[in-house]
Amino acid sequence: MLGPLEREVIAVLARHGEATTRDVLLDLRLGGKAVAYTTVSTILTRLHGKGLIERRSEAFKGGERYVYRYRDIEEQYIDSLLGGLITTFGPEGVSHLAARIGSLTEADIEKIRQRLPR
Repeated sequence: MLGPLEREVIAVLARHGEATTRDVLLDLRLGGKAVAYTTVSTILTRLHGKGLIERRSEAFKGGERYVYRYRDIEEQYIDSLLGGLITTFGPEGVSHLAARIGSLTEADIEKIRQRLPR
C-alpha cells in the first residue's frame, strides 16, 4: 500500500507524464503541501525501487539528474489492496467491499472524489 504523500507524488507524475524532483516539489507546493526537496527525492527513489515509477538519467548543469516517468500501476495497486484486504479480513472482506461499493450513490462518490488529493 502507498502512503498519502506517495499517492500524491504518483498523481503529479500522472498529470505531467515526466517530471524531475524539482518539478514534483513545485507541483506539490502549489497544491499547498509544505514538503522538503529531500523528502520528495526520497519518495521518488523509493517508488522507483518498488517498480511503481520509471526513471532515466539526463545531463544537467555539469552533472546528472533523474527524470521520473509515470507508470500505469492501477491494476497492480488494486490487486495489492485486495490482497491486503483478504489477508486481514478473509474473502468476506472483499465481498463486503463489493457490496459497499455497489450501494454507493452519486453523492457518496462525489464526496469521495472531493477527499482525493489533487
